[in-house]
Amino acid sequence: MTDPEKQCFLEVEVNLVDEDPPPPRSNSRPKTTFLLLSLLLAGGLILLIFPTPSCESLSYTFSKYDREILHRDRPNRWASHSINGRQTTTADDPPIPTPTARREVLVNFEVAQPVLMPNGLPADSDGTAPYQKTEDECTVLLMRRDFAWSYEDPFIGQYTPPTCKFNRVLLNFTTVSQGRQYDRLALMFLGDTEIWRTSTAEPVVPPGISWTYLKDVTHYLSLFQQPQKLIFDLGNLINDKYTGIFNTTLTAHFYYHPESGSPADQIIPLSPALSSFNKPSYFSLPAQSALTSLPQLPPRTTKAVISISANGQASEEFWWSNVLESDRFTFNSTAGELPGLSPFREVQVLIDGQLVGVVWPFPVIFTGGVVPSLHRPIAGIHAFDLREGEVDISPWIGQLKTGERKVEIRVAGVDKDGEVTEKGLGEHWVITGKVFLWFGEDGDGEEIQGKASVDAPKPAVTLEREVGLDANGTANETLRYSTEVRRSILVKTEDGKITWSQELKYSNKGYLSGYGYNQINDVRIEGVDAASSGYEARYVYPLYVNSSYTVSPRGNLSISAYMMQGKEVAVKGRGVFPTGLEAFSGNGKKYAGSALRTRKDGTAEFRQTGDGATSWGWGDSTQTFIFEGTLEGGGSPPEELYWRNVSAVNGTLAYDWKRLGGEKIPGVGGDGYGSAQEGKPVQEADSHVFAEVLVEGGGHGAMRVFMGRNEPDGE
Repeated sequence: MTDPEKQCFLEVEVNLVDEDPPPPRSNSRPKTTFLLLSLLLAGGLILLIFPTPSCESLSYTFSKYDREILHRDRPNRWASHSINGRQTTTADDPPIPTPTARREVLVNFEVAQPVLMPNGLPADSDGTAPYQKTEDECTVLLMRRDFAWSYEDPFIGQYTPPTCKFNRVLLNFTTVSQGRQYDRLALMFLGDTEIWRTSTAEPVVPPGISWTYLKDVTHYLSLFQQPQKLIFDLGNLINDKYTGIFNTTLTAHFYYHPESGSPADQIIPLSPALSSFNKPSYFSLPAQSALTSLPQLPPRTTKAVISISANGQASEEFWWSNVLESDRFTFNSTAGELPGLSPFREVQVLIDGQLVGVVWPFPVIFTGGVVPSLHRPIAGIHAFDLREGEVDISPWIGQLKTGERKVEIRVAGVDKDGEVTEKGLGEHWVITGKVFLWFGEDGDGEEIQGKASVDAPKPAVTLEREVGLDANGTANETLRYSTEVRRSILVKTEDGKITWSQELKYSNKGYLSGYGYNQINDVRIEGVDAASSGYEARYVYPLYVNSSYTVSPRGNLSISAYMMQGKEVAVKGRGVFPTGLEAFSGNGKKYAGSALRTRKDGTAEFRQTGDGATSWGWGDSTQTFIFEGTLEGGGSPPEELYWRNVSAVNGTLAYDWKRLGGEKIPGVGGDGYGSAQEGKPVQEADSHVFAEVLVEGGGHGAMRVFMGRNEPDGE
């Protein structure tokens, strides 16, 4: 990839060409009327991606990202219609391929910025880089557990700090599994404080699948310096149908590094505090209220930041694909009831009932999401390390030092009147929070006095919708809708010296066709968060999903999808969480900020026989990842620190090209860089991609079926 291509790979044109269609995905929830059938690739459209002739450089400001939804309905041999509430095709069923067994374990991974190893060098976060243990580090086994039937049965362990000198902590989570199983959400706690949220890869047939993720948790140093109860919650089920057990190992590397930064002095959980009952401490919204008491802050407090960990499950997993509240029953006689409250979600933080900041969540696609073969072996962005948001509450320190306060976390959408509200939220959101505190010397925090003022007008919301009837004028065939939200927040002390501000924009253009069985969503989330401390984060989360679902007269299911995920984040100053610059702290350079840009494209198909006995699929995906650092003092362009371009076809890596600090490093192929292994042709079904995970609940009331998530037997 040339430098100009590198600068503008996130800016593309989409051309849709009439071709035979390709297939989406499932969560068996028979107790709901919308059981949720995959995120749907509009049948019969193949997306061709071409870089634009020119584009603006992406550094701390991002180039314009525009994507126009184009959809053409036309007759072909895959033309579909609805009979008795079931989507069917006029074509004969495609032939079932002969399954082929895997000869080696499928290695899954997420592409992310490198982490700092105990030897002072950066390494890939997927654990692929060879590593020599140093004399000064110590490694502690935190957990070894086979998660079989593990609902309400988390791992419970006692953590004792090691005796070695350390100011950094690195976790290594490695898992292997084989058989049939859904992807599962996992949460790790020290006491009542969540310190990591991850998810599993979906298993495959023997010899199975494995993955490793290395996570820098130095920002929780104050917790690791004290004995703690360790709770690791990974709800799984095992029976005759779901056979995949997750064999997990969690280790921690403790080591000392002279350039370790200044992690928080104290961390206060915002959780239901259930560790004393050997339970994970998280809220489930909307069934619960995420309301906690924040104790009076110490007088020496100079900085306070709340972090929020939040993601939707069940009917809220694909929240970004939801329809407007007024359109939930548009396809009630064909695809069934659709999840509503709009495709917009906002996580709100309130102190004593007053809004102090928001987090607009990153749209995570788990490894079974849309079509599972989209994520093998390259997992989706943040699938193995879910992103948290930050809200700086330093302007509130003056009030928080005077007594106990109530902190509440809410999740809101948009109702039919265009109001942002938590009323009507679907099931369910998994929520925790934390307050990070930094202390100064005696008297350092005395200058933060008085009440904070909050300027947070109602968000500006624009909704549009249009329903199209079929040729007979008797049934709803199409739905076009759009949601736009703008929000600005400014919080400051009475003297205006300490501030927190947010400027956010959201856009989602949706199109459903084929009586609700085909769907396109074009999503763009962007924002700027800034604090008077010098911290600033600019981010853009583009997402484009085109998916379709058909059932033949014989009951055979076909799901296809094209998906583009993107993420652009530029950070200046110091926040709560690592940016990736920590991995390069030993190169003798001082960085003032970082810029990360990544894009993942994939096309995939899933098929299942009508009796549910056999399922198979295929797919291909490509991801490009760029991580840069900006030197202190300015005056020089961003410096490339890490670059990776990886592609896979049917679970096999085609190429894996990497640069670290501008230097080529080994990847897949003979010379370690630039050469490719021979991939299997896309047309050849690859049985190892699926472990015959059943898609249940097709037909009436089953517009999208997504894979069941952390609920026994999919209920």
